[in-house]
Amino acid sequence: MEPSGPDAFYAAAARAAADRELNRKLENASTRHFEHLAVAVSEFAPYQSERDAARRIKEESIERLDELLAELKQRLEARGVKVFFAEDAAAARDYIVRVARQAGVRRVVKGKSMTTEEIGLNPALEQAGIEAVETDLGEYIVQLRREPPSHIITPAIHLSKEDIGELFAEKLGTAYTSDPPALTAVARERLREVFLSAGMGITGVNFAVAETGTLVVVENEGNGRFCTTSPDIHVAVMGIEKVIPRFEDLSHFLEILARTATGQRLTAYTSFLSGPRAADDRDGPRETHLVVLDNGRTRMLADPVLREALYCLRCGACLNACPVYRHIGGHAYKSAYPGPIGSIVSPSLFGAGAAGHLPFASTLCGACKEVCPVKIDIPRILLHLRWKMTEGGGGQVAWPQAPARVRAAAGWFARAARYPSMMRAAGRIGAFLLKPFGHDGYLRRMPGPFAAWTRVRDFPVPSGGNGASGRETK
Repeated sequence: MEPSGPDAFYAAAARAAADRELNRKLENASTRHFEHLAVAVSEFAPYQSERDAARRIKEESIERLDELLAELKQRLEARGVKVFFAEDAAAARDYIVRVARQAGVRRVVKGKSMTTEEIGLNPALEQAGIEAVETDLGEYIVQLRREPPSHIITPAIHLSKEDIGELFAEKLGTAYTSDPPALTAVARERLREVFLSAGMGITGVNFAVAETGTLVVVENEGNGRFCTTSPDIHVAVMGIEKVIPRFEDLSHFLEILARTATGQRLTAYTSFLSGPRAADDRDGPRETHLVVLDNGRTRMLADPVLREALYCLRCGACLNACPVYRHIGGHAYKSAYPGPIGSIVSPSLFGAGAAGHLPFASTLCGACKEVCPVKIDIPRILLHLRWKMTEGGGGQVAWPQAPARVRAAAGWFARAARYPSMMRAAGRIGAFLLKPFGHDGYLRRMPGPFAAWTRVRDFPVPSGGNGASGRETK
């Protein structure tokens, strides 16, 4: 799903912010996530050192990206895997549709994959007359609702069990129930026949090991294994950043990924895939394809600040930590990648015209950086992208111009910030002028361009000096 510009985002965000029921669901889900994460981290002493190790490996991987991708390709092709490098989303879609058509595939089962959401694969398959069925429970639910995922890890985070019970009753003709095990059993029964009749399985890739030519898929439901073993053809789709150097590197990522993503010690299923079935294998695909996607990632790689975004493991923890996401949910972003990580990758993946506004959809509180398993400095990257947006160009991305008033205000502040005495004088003048309007230490309404702030929150009365709010330090 591609973003649809700032107007659509602002309208959707306003609707979501006013939806109290959505706010409640998001807050409950995020709170539970952090409770589980706290427990998982507290019982795992090496958590911080594993984060450091994982970051070092990602730094090395991105630095050696071209070399590692070539090694991965060589290892996989030696075992019969067909490797295709897709420059953009259209090339990736066309390749997968062509493989399906040539094999006469009429039904595809899909494991959870944000990369296939990024390239808009499902609509392309549908247009080609091929049925694509999502088999991850959350993805299956939102597919029945004909809407995109609202979260990277928990696609149906915006729905309650009652919502899902009503959906199944309407779409599947079952008796209404809000009991989670019963709802899961309904989905399992419906999907089992789909697995057995599908001609192609499509999955994402969590890690690709260059040293051994191994594709690693982690999941909790077992549907990914059905997608990679039951159909005759398996197509794996990955961004170029998923490659890592050595098999021994995997342990560092597996130790932190599940803890950060879902608060588990380890995901229920970790599959190591190396190619199509051998003559003496009992199961597995007869044909394996790997689609390696660029789609703007090399532009990110060329930017010395933005390239850090390629370290992302797609754990979704930054979404749970973000006060903006927790207030408006994923659909408001109109992007396959919502939340803080989506705000820094979407402009390169989908274009600045469609997603250049997303770096501004943040409070810069830093919670995303604190929770990130590989310590991506998301606030720094957001500021970097805001600078590019405000300056209106530079680099390889065609950034649109910010409004003239925003550029003028930013320019004034940049000049004033070079002179501390000027900033202190401005602060004293502002505090003097605003003091009569304060009540109990807060301003209920700010004038002029600052009015948007106090539309939904109060502002502390400036102190006018170096002390605390409301008084000067002697």
